[in-house]
Amino acid sequence: MDSFKLYKQEDIDKLLIRRAGEVKLAEKVQVVKSLDEMKSSAAKFVLLGIPEDIGVRANYGIAGAASTWKPGLVAILNIQSNKFLRGDELLVLGHFEIEEPKEGSVEGLRDKVSEIDDLVYPVIEKIVAAGKVPIIIGGGHNNAYPIIKGASIALKKPIDVLNIDAHADLRTLEGRHSGNGFSYALNDGFLNRYSIFGLHQNYNNEAILNQIEENPKLKAVFFDDVLKGVDYQDLLAGLSEHPGLEIDLDCIQNVLSSAETPSGFAVNDIRKLILAGNKKYTYLHLTEGASRMLDGRVDKLTSKLIAYLVSDFMKAQ
Repeated sequence: MDSFKLYKQEDIDKLLIRRAGEVKLAEKVQVVKSLDEMKSSAAKFVLLGIPEDIGVRANYGIAGAASTWKPGLVAILNIQSNKFLRGDELLVLGHFEIEEPKEGSVEGLRDKVSEIDDLVYPVIEKIVAAGKVPIIIGGGHNNAYPIIKGASIALKKPIDVLNIDAHADLRTLEGRHSGNGFSYALNDGFLNRYSIFGLHQNYNNEAILNQIEENPKLKAVFFDDVLKGVDYQDLLAGLSEHPGLEIDLDCIQNVLSSAETPSGFAVNDIRKLILAGNKKYTYLHLTEGASRMLDGRVDKLTSKLIAYLVSDFMKAQ
């Protein structure tokens, strides 16, 4: 059965790479015995994983996003604990354990994504209700929907979101998958204003482009215009004080993913945006990246990239 695995200290210790004279985040991070214990934790940030790529496959993509969580966690836990970032600011909660659907058709995959939604959102709701900032490592971008839903329910209002992404993920309500998480969040009243930074003109269909033009809640800056010098300040100005932050790693050039791109943001562009700290975000969701793809492609650097983005986010917040 699908479930959430809550981590114990021994789970963390197994991932620590010890070195004499050094202290790693793994030696400082916190764990809890139950979700209800989060309220009493001094940690501000709660780290959890959704290792699945069912939503990607339900959107006709290539499997691989499920491979990100474990190596990403190892990279994060083995960052140095020092004056710039102390591990006790982070609570490592655990990860979702999701079984493959019995029905492997697109319809079966999409039904399974709906089940994942129902598994994920109550955990996100608990984290946000406890006054913490969840940092979620995916997994497919389908998980934006239950994350937004959980945060919205906890805050008792629809939330705003900034998505740094080559794709708007505003496809039709045709059954859940990685390409329509924001469509469902808008439709169900959990998402208020939605801003997308870095959309690629070549990879968003006409219906989505028209939707962005016609709906005043939707704003976008295209990557094609970023290349001409346009930035994201107007997008940020239109959002509330505590939006959600979504970063689809396929917007970064040459990062391994189902939609890997040769033209996109440089890693340091994204790091600068996070470190600028222009907003205090309700959550961070890193999604779609992979360490290993079903087609055989492998990239060991994805995990280190995730460690940089997570540590940047914690420092900036």
